[in-house]
Amino acid sequence: MQVLSSKTIGQWLAMLPPAAPGAGGAAAPGAPVTEDPAKAEAKRALSDIMRCTNLVVLAGLGTSLCVQPSVANGPKAPTMWDLWQQISAKQDAAAAAAVNPNGQNFQQLLALVGHPPAKTDIEALMSRCRLAESFLTGASKEAVTQFVALAEAHIMAATNFVAQNHPLPVHAEFLRRAARRPQRKSRMKVFTTNYDRCYEEAGRQGRYVVVDGFSQTVPPTFDAVHFSYETVRRLDDTESFDPIPNCFHLYKLHGSVDWQRQEPSGEITKWTIGGKPVLIYPRNSKYELAFEQPYLEMIGAFQTAVRAADTGLLVVGFGFNDNHLAEPIMSAIRSNLSLKIVVVSPGLAPWNDGQQQKPGECQSNKYLGQLKSLADAGDARITLLNCGFEEMVQYVPDLAAETDLERHVARLRSIGAA
Repeated sequence: MQVLSSKTIGQWLAMLPPAAPGAGGAAAPGAPVTEDPAKAEAKRALSDIMRCTNLVVLAGLGTSLCVQPSVANGPKAPTMWDLWQQISAKQDAAAAAAVNPNGQNFQQLLALVGHPPAKTDIEALMSRCRLAESFLTGASKEAVTQFVALAEAHIMAATNFVAQNHPLPVHAEFLRRAARRPQRKSRMKVFTTNYDRCYEEAGRQGRYVVVDGFSQTVPPTFDAVHFSYETVRRLDDTESFDPIPNCFHLYKLHGSVDWQRQEPSGEITKWTIGGKPVLIYPRNSKYELAFEQPYLEMIGAFQTAVRAADTGLLVVGFGFNDNHLAEPIMSAIRSNLSLKIVVVSPGLAPWNDGQQQKPGECQSNKYLGQLKSLADAGDARITLLNCGFEEMVQYVPDLAAETDLERHVARLRSIGAA
């Protein structure tokens, strides 16, 4: 792990390797034990945002890559490169089997929409396909339309990898440390661009109340008013109410694999069939699509959250490639002086792939470059952690004691696994 903040004076501060057993240089008996400077700075930054009145988490693809398959050789979270390879193979298989009467294999499809074969970017390809649909005609248009349908169906299937009782130790530990907030502080708000159900399943396993904007009816139906409701416990049939500790808000900014839009009512429900999937698929028009419902509600809530006073923003596994999310963050940093932000990603700092030196995302991405420049200039609100989600979780402070319910659930799960 490496850390960059105003205290590291423009340098990436790396953790020291653990001392070998029996190595010299041990501290004298009775001398104070000093913590690794990089680890101490990471803990300080994470502790600062966890103690803020408002805690906001923006989670991207990087938070799902640590999830292991529930069974041997089972599906796992796909990267953009994985989707490129899988969709190309499916298109070639469909063309070879003559499923598509217009018979375009993947390379022919790339040539048809004018996508450079060397640019293995599924988002750019989907954008070109949508653009090509607007001017192509006849068999060419039909071929592109069928490819888009094939690609979107595969993306939805590939991101639906979370099974019942799927092992999610990293997400469960993160919720245990971050979601249990003191009563005087607001509920943690998790905004995620992922379609998968990692946070819902981890919340279910930990007996959390996940407020995701859906009703308690059957089928659950989306209405943003549910985000304003509070879950409390009545104390001994009196008029006193106590907010339950294990509760957080979840906003799926790009939709979810279990959402369906029903026609003609337009209502969004969960786990129903016959409707249209509610997903913003990877393409450059994500910005425009984000201003449709229910995405507009989610984006509005995110903009409001990052502008609130005394807010801690944890950005983890998000590459700042979506302008409709990166711009509100940068705007909040400029205008909200009480906002503190920690950005976590394993590719922020320069690194060597064994053949050449790579510049890192802070040089290749303009938004991350601006954040680094502000930290270098002495902005104490900004900290960058060059590590993965699973490594970051161990440095999140455990501010609340484990509840009796959490201990009971852990015992039951350990018995079931025995």
